[in-house]
Amino acid sequence: MNRAQATAGALDYFDSGRFHADLARRVAIETESQESRGDELHAYLQQEIGPSLEEIGFRWRCIENPVAASCPFLIAERWESDDVPTVLTYGHGDVIRGQGDRWTRGNGPWSLAIEGDRIFGRGTADNKGQHTINFAALAQVLAARQGSLGFNVRVLMETGEEIGSPGLREIAEAHRQGLVADVFIASDGPRLRADTPMLYLGSRGVMNFSLALKLREGGHHSGNWGGLLANPATILANAIAGIVDRRGRILLDALRAPPPSNSVRHALADCAVDEGPEPGAAIDTEWGEPGFTPAERVFSSNTFEVLAMTAGNPAQPVNAVPPSAVAHCQMRFIAGSDWRGFLPAIRRHLDANGFGAIALEQREHPMQATRLSPDDPWAQWTAQSLEITTGIRPIILPNTGGSLPNDVFAEVIGVPTVWVPHSYGACSQHAPDEHLLAPVARQALSIMAGLFWDLGERRPKAV
Repeated sequence: MNRAQATAGALDYFDSGRFHADLARRVAIETESQESRGDELHAYLQQEIGPSLEEIGFRWRCIENPVAASCPFLIAERWESDDVPTVLTYGHGDVIRGQGDRWTRGNGPWSLAIEGDRIFGRGTADNKGQHTINFAALAQVLAARQGSLGFNVRVLMETGEEIGSPGLREIAEAHRQGLVADVFIASDGPRLRADTPMLYLGSRGVMNFSLALKLREGGHHSGNWGGLLANPATILANAIAGIVDRRGRILLDALRAPPPSNSVRHALADCAVDEGPEPGAAIDTEWGEPGFTPAERVFSSNTFEVLAMTAGNPAQPVNAVPPSAVAHCQMRFIAGSDWRGFLPAIRRHLDANGFGAIALEQREHPMQATRLSPDDPWAQWTAQSLEITTGIRPIILPNTGGSLPNDVFAEVIGVPTVWVPHSYGACSQHAPDEHLLAPVARQALSIMAGLFWDLGERRPKAV
């Protein structure tokens, strides 16, 4: 048996309809973690994923979540030898709310529907379709090698990713010895371009916080008191203008990203950011870090965003000076940033510029940034494998622009992380009409079968 037979088997799995049948069963389980669907989340692991892994030689168990009881974990292992590489893989079985009343295509969120090249259903892109592809590729390599992979596999699945992965770090810390591996290979998120294979090696971090100013109780008539009472919205807007300018450039050095390395610049040199079909998604060429390409601005810089800002009642404004104002803000940051210094730096800036009355509060625990070097042997080896299968040189991103719990794998477990996404930017993954693009899914099956075949044949040099 050979590599070509493994990739051909993966393509037949798609063409025969078996992929669609497996994915349809999984989409039908309404695993909305935002709605605390504990029975469905447990069923997804215990009745669907666990038994399917058992069929290809895995031992598995479900583990209760120490932080969020409705969102269990699954740990599985297929061990062949102490003398072969071990790969850790991951997926999440939960999805965001179905939003069934807003679907305009397919048959709603919980029924798989095929229309042209689009496979509709909640979770098809995020993340049920992606881990279904990876598990199926393992099965095809097993069949081609007549029952042997040539490497060991460990699986960690969660069911709370859409609500911030509660308990994931605690589970990784408690079960680290059973999760360590030579490399982490998993799939989530979209490709940069639908027609080009891609891998990314980490993610930007995220920190959410609030700036709030309350000056008095109740509003006061702007005719009688305008010009006499300080307006908290005006003060807050000026405070923010000292942190980020009118073109989105961060003004405080402590919040800015470290300069990109040569390897990062090289990796991003040929990356073109696809604006996508969504209305209003055209790139603002003068926004963000000056002198950076669009790819460098989203993948290799820090950004300060105002997510929401209120004063008074925007829905029913009245002629009154508002008593308070609040802005919910966010820092997105790359690896190497001193994220622990962000809020102290903002506090110093506010105090030094007469904004001491503004309260600064972190809203939740930050998700840390991670990045594997594009020159890492595992990154180069993976890119070579993808190119062998497709004939296309894949895009290598040092990190995504969004955030994933990659720090759990890179730092807590301590393993090099390589992500191979199987979706595309216009998949509507957090919106109605979520779908997987059939040509991408079909190609992804062959890519992963080839990748897993190669892992059983050879390891990267210098690893």
